[in-house]
Amino acid sequence: MYPLKFVPVFQKRIWGGQKIKQLLGRPVPAESARAAVGESWELADLPPGSVQGDSTGAAPDGSLSSLIANGKLAGKTLHQAILAEPTAIMGAAGNGYFPLLIKFLDARENLSVQVHPDAAYVQKHPGAHRKSEAWYVLAAEPGAKIYKGLKPGVDRIVFSAAARSGRVEPLLQAVPARTGDCHYLESGTVHALGAGVLVAEVQTPSDTTFRLFDWNRLGADGKPRELHIEPALEVIGFDAAAPPPAPATTDRWRGNGPGRSTELAHGPHFSIRRVSLEQGEDAVAGGRAVVWICIRGQGVLTCQDSGPTAFAAGETLLIPAGIRRPRLAVVSPCTWLEAHLPESSGN
Repeated sequence: MYPLKFVPVFQKRIWGGQKIKQLLGRPVPAESARAAVGESWELADLPPGSVQGDSTGAAPDGSLSSLIANGKLAGKTLHQAILAEPTAIMGAAGNGYFPLLIKFLDARENLSVQVHPDAAYVQKHPGAHRKSEAWYVLAAEPGAKIYKGLKPGVDRIVFSAAARSGRVEPLLQAVPARTGDCHYLESGTVHALGAGVLVAEVQTPSDTTFRLFDWNRLGADGKPRELHIEPALEVIGFDAAAPPPAPATTDRWRGNGPGRSTELAHGPHFSIRRVSLEQGEDAVAGGRAVVWICIRGQGVLTCQDSGPTAFAAGETLLIPAGIRRPRLAVVSPCTWLEAHLPESSGN
């Protein structure tokens, strides 16, 4: 096994912009170069029936699995690779679909105010898929906001009336969008990414979203986009307080090594750390699958079973569980986000 890179899938969104190409250097295809590209799906392995109609790149059965871009597995999908070598790629969690979806989101305009299904809703509605997520702020324009949770005292009756009359914004908690902050959003949390924010998103593999308010915006057909108020009201956690963001300034040294590490998010489905290494080489822990999202600098990963794998800011890697003797050499000061599966979140 060796570090896996993937072919991104770009999604045109009415609220998207150009930052995925301009700031991250992602290879947006020519036909989308001037379009409103809102999302780049960097690593996906969604089962049949998961991908909604407004997302592209899915197979006819509604599944979507990222194409591997490097090495001997190039041209195969991630799911094909997992089926062939489940333990080598995912370790103890080696059966089924890869349990994380990794994206970049560029909000030139406000995203719709939305909520995702919780476990109870999914149990009653097999076509829905639970979604918890975390946003790491890569860039934010002055005054940009993230909407996260409801203000104290907002109950179902008050919020239902506001949603039906298009007066949702005054009931939302708004926090400043600051580069380096990480926001964890458990399913059932009402939220929206504000205009002028670029984030890396780690989420459970779902494309199910219930839209509550769309800022009175018209879709590409000139009509208001569909709202999903009734199912949304079923899943909103009216009594749950959204956690504060993990701040940008809490790096700690990694043991006796040359790098720094900070835990940014920790939940039942994944955990996220930010790791920085300024120079030299560092050993990479093996034995458990982990996703790296490089947000600064360049590096080269080597392992026993393949040649070097170079990566740079804006790229995502899957470090398989079965990789042997991985080592990292820093080409320029490097920072990456590590997304761990639940089995490895405590290490």
